[in-house]
Amino acid sequence: MKPSTNRMLNRIKCIYMFIRNNGTVTTQELVEEFGITPRTIQRDLNVLAYNDLVKSPSRGKWTTTQKKVKMSS
Repeated sequence: MKPSTNRMLNRIKCIYMFIRNNGTVTTQELVEEFGITPRTIQRDLNVLAYNDLVKSPSRGKWTTTQKKVKMSS
């Protein structure tokens, strides 16, 4: 796997864990927490949403779904 792909997957995993640990978070909170652009956060959230791991109950707010996730390192 390319280093850039591995970095992206690690970032997405960290974003998912942050949302899971904090309940409902805003896109802006994620931008501030991870220090990356809103566009990058949105792309990562789209990956998580496509895989039914997060949902947006209202515009700009994100929470995890009930889908079971097996975490590996």
